[in-house]
Amino acid sequence: MDTDTPAEAAERAAGLVKRMTLEEKCAQLSSLWRGVDADAGDMAPHQSEQTGGVTEDEAVAHGLGQLTRPFGSAPVDAAEGAANLASLQRRIRSSSRFGIAALAHEECLTGFMARGATIFPTALAWGATFDPELVGAMARQIGASMRAVGVHQGLAPVLDVVADSRWGRTEETMGEDPYLTGILGTAYVAGLQDAGIIATLKHFAGYSASHAARNFGPVFMGDRQFAETYLTPFEMAVRIGRAGSVMPSYAANDGVPAHANPRLLTGILRDEWGFEGTIVSDYFGVNFLNSLHGVAADRSHAAVLALGSGLDVELPSVDCYGAPLRDAVAAGQIEEDAVDRAVERVLTQKISLGLLEEVAEADGPIDLDPPEARALAAQVARRSIVLLSNDGTLPLRGEPGRIALVGPVADDKAVMLGCYAFPNHHGRNDADELDPDDPYPHVDMGVAIDTLARSLAASLPGAAVEHVAGGTVLDAADEEIAAAANAAAAADLAVVAVGDRSGLFGRGTSGEGCDAPSHALPGRQAELLEAVLDSGTPTVVVVISGRPYALGTAPDRAAAIVQAFLPGQEGAGAISAVLTGAAEPAGRLPAGVPARPDSPPATYLGPELARRSSVSTVDPTPRYVFGHGLSYTEFAWDAPRLLSGPEVGPEGAVETAVRVRNAGDRHGSEVVQLYLHDPVASVVRPVQRLVGFARLDLGPGEAREVRFAMPVELAAFVGGDGGWVVEAGRLELRLARSAADVAGAVEVEVTGTRRLEPGTRALETQVTVESVLG
Repeated sequence: MDTDTPAEAAERAAGLVKRMTLEEKCAQLSSLWRGVDADAGDMAPHQSEQTGGVTEDEAVAHGLGQLTRPFGSAPVDAAEGAANLASLQRRIRSSSRFGIAALAHEECLTGFMARGATIFPTALAWGATFDPELVGAMARQIGASMRAVGVHQGLAPVLDVVADSRWGRTEETMGEDPYLTGILGTAYVAGLQDAGIIATLKHFAGYSASHAARNFGPVFMGDRQFAETYLTPFEMAVRIGRAGSVMPSYAANDGVPAHANPRLLTGILRDEWGFEGTIVSDYFGVNFLNSLHGVAADRSHAAVLALGSGLDVELPSVDCYGAPLRDAVAAGQIEEDAVDRAVERVLTQKISLGLLEEVAEADGPIDLDPPEARALAAQVARRSIVLLSNDGTLPLRGEPGRIALVGPVADDKAVMLGCYAFPNHHGRNDADELDPDDPYPHVDMGVAIDTLARSLAASLPGAAVEHVAGGTVLDAADEEIAAAANAAAAADLAVVAVGDRSGLFGRGTSGEGCDAPSHALPGRQAELLEAVLDSGTPTVVVVISGRPYALGTAPDRAAAIVQAFLPGQEGAGAISAVLTGAAEPAGRLPAGVPARPDSPPATYLGPELARRSSVSTVDPTPRYVFGHGLSYTEFAWDAPRLLSGPEVGPEGAVETAVRVRNAGDRHGSEVVQLYLHDPVASVVRPVQRLVGFARLDLGPGEAREVRFAMPVELAAFVGGDGGWVVEAGRLELRLARSAADVAGAVEVEVTGTRRLEPGTRALETQVTVESVLG
């Protein structure tokens, strides 16, 4: 790494820019997807035709800004890939008059997306952990693997907040709450950047609020909701986490595409929040201003709009920021100063990364799936599994006898993985060619992954476990469902495993471009579930999915329900451990489970009139709410205490505490959740919203006290004049087990009104945990 201070790096960058030609400058704002450009259409629609027709030799003739996914685009041996990357970097440095290497970026949504790298649980599972320390440790491990092979930037975390879980990319989010997303996302940023990898926040902003939950769909949202819900996690990751890069959303909000929104990319991000890093386009996002959004007449116009709005680097390949941008400068459509500003940001980052020095090469063997990474993946998976209901059947005790393990996801490795895991991202997943024995014939898993069938059988050696698939994720014949029901009827216990097969753009039931028309389980899995429940055999339901699904009559009839959000390569063992009691269920729902397949889109964040009401016949109430999750032990909560006075100024903090004791005979994990309720405000407020949380791991009889110090500024909202304001009046802080299970509350009176300057409000509650006598 270079030893320049940030100021020195910026000064060096400015000096370099003055010596560069326009071609050399534009090269630093461009990228190369080596060997993949011609096949981009196999990875995503709209993309194969979006190319400037630039050859590799032309792309690197004057240096290069970025290299796109040198490991994540095809199966590459780690050592060979590192050597090839180093060789390409030498070529790029030699083509630059100033010896500047390219910055290499990769996806890291479920770990380093390379063949053979550890595959961690999806981000929705991170949300279920409510554990920022664990998420940060995972990110450091991911970053270390990437840095070891010469990668510099990771395209994560996703800070989109779920508005409608039918959206295919729900699995990539951390759930429906902006505070949880912001805290965990900031922890991920810190971990990744501690390892020397630039974190990239995406998709900035509002992408997940698309009309009808359709990918790329238009967004129609007012400034208040946009700022309070969808911008807040990004502000936290920028102002607290100091994220190095941001990627705009593909979507247009109220007709303005994010890639061409100067108010968003410059006014809010840089001027208000003080962001000093680089803004990189989503893949082909600059070209889409012309080809999809219709706000640019051609590539030059698209480049002018994007660069003028503040977007620095075009990914994934040389296109609008190549000759079209140079033509626009020559024609006077944009000043060269705009190019200079972007290049200075890019070079400042490169200098800080040491990319103007000799690029270090990997030394010795490279293991992208070391034991410590697998152990961490297992820990995250176990921490994320949510016990939704339980009549005492779980954990499985003694000798359960005959177990019918039913369901299409029970004996398939790929169902554990998200769409940005390497096998699912690249393997074939055609709806009419699913083969449970070889679901991805074009690429192997690359890492050891178990199935639930094998893991559960190994965990219960005294039981006779019979697996009956009951069809595939996408379809089933009547006789297959009947066979599953018959197997359940003949067993002492039935375990039904249902859920998703994640993929891309219609090649899966969850994932990017795999949006759902309803909250129904894919295919005929709902029928399969009901048929097994009808057998009369005690039934445990295991859902392995990328989004919450309605579960029919199971909440009323099943012995237990367990939810796992695509838990990664160690997921099968984690689920089995929870079922058998080798591990405690520790997860909490990051998004509510809908009551019915046709339940309307809803999150717990709505105002009073968004809830069940006598003025509407449609009930949006979820079956299981945000924050819900059971344990195998019992917890006793004392009444919460207000530690600060009953009155507080708008610049002060409210301090409250609650004591929680494990009243059972097993170790357990409880999540104390702090919600803010503002009963009277000048604009309509959510009934409540999360403003703090703490995870407690307690042995039998053990007790701890959680103390929250919430800045009153966390009660600020966007007022009627468009500015942030803390209003005088009463506030209620609720200490809760979930958004629907409040243990107690305290009230305070805010004694004055205070207006806040943009980018100055407090963003997080301080939490301390102390051991106390049980």
